Amino acid sequence: MNISGTFNVLRLFTNPALCLPHHTVSTFDQLPVPLSAAFAPGNGNKKPDIRAVVLDKDNCFAIPKANEVFPEYQTKFDEIRKAYPGSRLLIVSNSAGTGSDPGHAEAELLEKNTGVKVLRHSTKKPGCHDEIMKHFREAPDADVSSPSQVAIVGDRLCTDILMANMMGSHGVWIKDGTVKDNGLLTRVERGLSGFLLRRGYAPPNPTSSFE
Repeated sequence: MNISGTFNVLRLFTNPALCLPHHTVSTFDQLPVPLSAAFAPGNGNKKPDIRAVVLDKDNCFAIPKANEVFPEYQTKFDEIRKAYPGSRLLIVSNSAGTGSDPGHAEAELLEKNTGVKVLRHSTKKPGCHDEIMKHFREAPDADVSSPSQVAIVGDRLCTDILMANMMGSHGVWIKDGTVKDNGLLTRVERGLSGFLLRRGYAPPNPTSSFE
């Protein structure tokens, strides 16, 4: 059970824009590289200084429950890995690397198959942003000092994108994913997103933290 998700989604009752992404693509292979190209200029008419990227796994760059890159996305995955080498690229899943992953066996397999660090975290998304920033701040090669220098890429508005906005980062929504998902949660998220955009809501400023 994702207690963090249940608790934090209540934030949407007071600030529904927290689930809105700063950029949307249909599938992982449509991501721009570098990720800074995805976002509108901020203060001083400059593009955001994206120094690190967090990737969700399931239905983002991998088929759900698979611990490897979806073959059609391998070229894009390699491009992102080259643009954000070493500790600048981090996989954060709500399966691999969590308490739901006994002995972190899935995380180890995913690291072996991708060559990318998988965060071990005790709190599931969207509540693990402190653990994410701890990773980046302690990594000498990441050169990250602010959450606004991080882009979060994922397929869930109420976990990945909510987390990005809570921590003051940039959220990129993978709207369709590797497999078609017409489940209830997906339909609710898409309906909420469309409703908010029609009402003129905009995603929060990435330089602001909502903690």
